[in-house]
Amino acid sequence: MTTRETLSAAEARRVAVAAQGLHRVRPARVGTRQLNESLRRMSVLQIDSVNVFARSHYLPLFSRLGPYDTALLDRLLFAPRPRYVEYWAHVAAFIDAADRPLFTFRMAEFRQKYAGDPGGWVSRHRDVVDWVRSELAARGPLRPAEIERDARRSPRGGWWEWDAVKEALEFLWLFGEVAIAGRRGFERRYGLAADVLGADLAGREVPRSDAIRELVRRAARAYGVATAADLADYWRIRDRRAVLAAVADLVDEGELLPVRVDGWQSAGRPAPAWLHRDAVVPRRVEAASILTPFDPMVWFRDRAERLFGFAYRIEIYTPVARRRFGYYSLPVLVDDAIVGRVDLKAERSTQTLQVQSAWWERATAPDTVERVAGQLRQAALWQGLEQISISHWGDAVDHLAAALPGATRHGGMT
Repeated sequence: MTTRETLSAAEARRVAVAAQGLHRVRPARVGTRQLNESLRRMSVLQIDSVNVFARSHYLPLFSRLGPYDTALLDRLLFAPRPRYVEYWAHVAAFIDAADRPLFTFRMAEFRQKYAGDPGGWVSRHRDVVDWVRSELAARGPLRPAEIERDARRSPRGGWWEWDAVKEALEFLWLFGEVAIAGRRGFERRYGLAADVLGADLAGREVPRSDAIRELVRRAARAYGVATAADLADYWRIRDRRAVLAAVADLVDEGELLPVRVDGWQSAGRPAPAWLHRDAVVPRRVEAASILTPFDPMVWFRDRAERLFGFAYRIEIYTPVARRRFGYYSLPVLVDDAIVGRVDLKAERSTQTLQVQSAWWERATAPDTVERVAGQLRQAALWQGLEQISISHWGDAVDHLAAALPGATRHGGMT
């Protein structure tokens, strides 16, 4: 058990990296055991549709384990009776199916907010929602297109367009009546929760205060050291009072230990923080990883800036001429620092990993350049790409090109 009253900023960074498992020696072979262990450590795997390099839910496992067969993860996530299930946990994310009852309070809140509004979409489209629910009950899990196709043929519902069907499915999913029964490509299949998960799990509920306490516990374990805002954001819990009540309970139980972290400020004062009792405070960590923007290490931008001095914004929606770092720049972690960012694209037609831009966050030692170059080689290997091409955009591109003698160069800004 760790007993600390203060942490330096560097110690807090090392605690955070270790808590996420990013410092661990990568296995020679990645199987389902290693995938499950990383998923257990994070508790949640965020989903995002951007696929310019790799879909975001694949990347945190690569960041922690190195190259692995994504088909193994697909089998875990999309099994007929899945161990993992999608829900609005952080945002849309995979969680352990057994954890789904922890979110019944959120399902109730969504139901009250949307179904309880007489003028809202659900009330105005009650007939669509009821019909979609009855289709799933009669036919089992379906893709939206399959339901919409029947709606068009039905003399009752020719006006029920795809958008209305999809909207109804999404609301039923938020309300907990529907669960995701796998995907075809990236298209979801929706089924009644009892059909997908079994009646016992689908019907199980956890009282709100108990659920929030458990979620805060898991966030604290996953972060190692955290503020109340960090703990709330891990699960996007907006009720600060409930989060602080959960923290107080966990402090009383001895699971969370109040600490002060040098440099962590809130409104000009030291920010209250808590260390999980199982957190380790390593003297040093050895890590080298390319992260997704939606990795728990950096997904809460306030925390990323507080931990690493890393100001991070995604520029997908920024006009090309105004982008500073690139379309989808990925943070690069080396040891306990975010040392740079790289904008990667998997160009399948030419079997090339394109480094669209690369930037350093700080002055960088030669061995750091080599380690980042090594991660680019690993990224290309993981994606089955035969070569690397590096652009001329960014203050790190020439360094990386020199460290990757087989790489080609290309120009342009994306």
